[in-house]
Amino acid sequence: MTQIVLAAAQANPHVGDIPGNTNKVIELSQQAASQGAHVIVFPELMLTGYPPEDLLLRPSVRLRIDHALAELCNANLPIAIVVGYPKRLDTGELYNAAGVIVNGKLVGEYFKHALPNYQVFDEERYFTAGSEAFVFEHLGIKFGLTVCEDIWQSSPAHLAEQAGAQVILNLNASPFHRGKQAERESVVAERCAETGCPVFYVNQVGGQDELVFDGGSFLSIGGEVVARSSAFDEELSLTTLNAIDGTYSAEGAVKSYQEDLESVYNALVTATRDYVNKNGFKGIVLGLSGGVDSALTLAVATDALGPERVQAVMMPFKYTAQISLDDAEEEAELLGVDYKVIPIAPMYEAFVSSLEGEFEGLPVDTTEENIQARCRGTLLMAISNKKGVLVLTTGNKSEMAVGYSTLYGDMAGGYDVLKDVEKTLVFDLCWYRNTLGYVIPERVITRPPSAELRPDQVDEDSLPPYDVLDEVLRYYVEQDMSAEAIIAKGFEKEMVMRIIRLVDLNEYKRRQAPIGARITARGFGRDRRYPITSGWKAGV
Repeated sequence: MTQIVLAAAQANPHVGDIPGNTNKVIELSQQAASQGAHVIVFPELMLTGYPPEDLLLRPSVRLRIDHALAELCNANLPIAIVVGYPKRLDTGELYNAAGVIVNGKLVGEYFKHALPNYQVFDEERYFTAGSEAFVFEHLGIKFGLTVCEDIWQSSPAHLAEQAGAQVILNLNASPFHRGKQAERESVVAERCAETGCPVFYVNQVGGQDELVFDGGSFLSIGGEVVARSSAFDEELSLTTLNAIDGTYSAEGAVKSYQEDLESVYNALVTATRDYVNKNGFKGIVLGLSGGVDSALTLAVATDALGPERVQAVMMPFKYTAQISLDDAEEEAELLGVDYKVIPIAPMYEAFVSSLEGEFEGLPVDTTEENIQARCRGTLLMAISNKKGVLVLTTGNKSEMAVGYSTLYGDMAGGYDVLKDVEKTLVFDLCWYRNTLGYVIPERVITRPPSAELRPDQVDEDSLPPYDVLDEVLRYYVEQDMSAEAIIAKGFEKEMVMRIIRLVDLNEYKRRQAPIGARITARGFGRDRRYPITSGWKAGV
C-alpha cells in the first residue's frame, strides 16, 4: 500500500500583496510539513490573490512573481508545494499557472485550459488558454494538475488521466453563491466517474471586493466526499490518501455542510470583515433606523468585527415612530455596540430654509423626503471622515433593483452588506440570526417595513408586496426573462411592466451605489452590466 498525506491550504490571500502571500505559502508549507504532510496544495493564483484584475497588466508583475518563486525555492521546504500564480512568457503570453516546487526546485508548470468569461469572470481579457497536461510523481503517486474551471469540463481531467495521472489536484478561486458547494461536489463527482481518479479540490476563502470565497475544500473518491474543510474559515486540513492496486481510500475529517441560511449569513460576515480589515478601516458606522435592514446589517457587522469596532447612530425626525427609537436602542444594547442619537431636524430646517426661494410655489413632494435622507448621509460621512471608520449602507437588493433609495442619502457609504440580499431573504436571515442568540427584536421583523419619511408611510405604498416583487425581480434580473414570459407566469401585466421600467430606469443609481457582497448567481455589479443611457423598452 502507498500512503501519502495531502494538505489543503485553504488560504485567504490579499490581492496584490505578493510578498505577504508568498510568506503565507512558506508558513503554511512549514506547518503542513511539521504535521507530516507530503504534498500541499494552494488556491488558484495564490501569489497574487484572486481576482487580480488589471494588476495583471502591470509590467512589474512578472518580476515580482519571479522573485516570489525564487523565494519559495530558496526556502527548500521538505514538502511538495503546488501553488497558483500568473506566468508571463518571453513571447508575451500570460497564463493562469500552477507550479510544483519539490526540494527547492520548480519541477514543472501547468497552464489553465478553460478560461471562464461569464458572470463575474473575464479571464479571457488577460490569459491565454493552455492545452497540455502536466503530471508529476511524488512518493509513488502520479498527480495531474487542473485549475478551477478546468474541472467543470471533461477534457482537462481526461488529458491528465491519459498522461498517467492517478490523482487530480484542482486549484480553485471559486466564489460563493447560494447552492454553489453542492454544484461543485456534483461536478467533481462526474470527473471522478469519468477518469477513475480521486480529485483533491482546494478552494480560496475570504472576501475580495464584492466577491466572497467560501472554501469548502474537499477530496472526492469515486464521487464520494471523503474529506471536507470548513466553510468560510482559513484552514490547513490534512488527509491521508491510501492507494492499493488502483483502489483508493482516505482518512480525514469531513466538516459539516452548511445549509442555505447559515452559508449566506456567514458569507455576509466574511465579506464584511475582509472588506473592512483589508482596506485598513478602524471599524464601521451605520445608521440604525429601528427597521429590519439596518438591524440585520448591524448584526452582521458586529459578528464580523466585534462590538468594540461598531458604532450605530439613530437619526430621528418628526416622522420617526417611538417604537423605532425603542427598537434601535434595544438592538444596540443587545449587541453591545456604541450607540448615539443625533436628531436631524436642525439640519433639515436649515436646508429647507436655504431653499425657500427655489421651492416657492412648488408643492411638497419626495424632494423633502430626500433631504431627510441626505441629512443622515452627511452625518454618517462626517463621522467616517473624523474617526477613520467605514460607513455601511443598509439597502437591500429589492430596493436597489427598483431605485427605492436616495442618492447621497441612504446610499452614501462605502459598503452595502445587503446589496445582493432580496427583502424576503432579509427577513429569513433575521430569524436565522436570532437562533444563534436573540439580537433583533421580534417586532422589527414582523411590523410592516417603512422608510418613515412621511406620516404613516409603509413601503408597500410605493412598491408591490415584497414576496411578489422579489419573485418578479428574480425572473427579470437573475434569469433575464422577458416581460411577456414573466406575465405568462400569472403576474399582473401593469405591475410587471412597472417593475421592469423601474429596474431599467435606475441603472444610473446602481452605478453610484457602494459595492456589496455577492451571494446569488447574479448580483448587481460585475455580474450585470447594463447601459445607463439606453432606448431599450420592455415588450418591444
